[in-house]
Amino acid sequence: MFLVILYGIITVLCVFFAIKKQKLALLSVPFLGIFGYLFIKILMVPLPFWETVQFIFDLR
Repeated sequence: MFLVILYGIITVLCVFFAIKKQKLALLSVPFLGIFGYLFIKILMVPLPFWETVQFIFDLR
């Protein structure tokens, strides 16, 4: 639950500062954070990286 609140706060702050400073690059920060978290969680699986990625995308 903590991470959901943290990502929500980061997203709101990034949108606010992107509008205020007119820098669209700030809108990529929440996406990079979520993809970074996903990458770390994939690395924590005790299988080789590529097998883990194939397993995730082969799920139906």
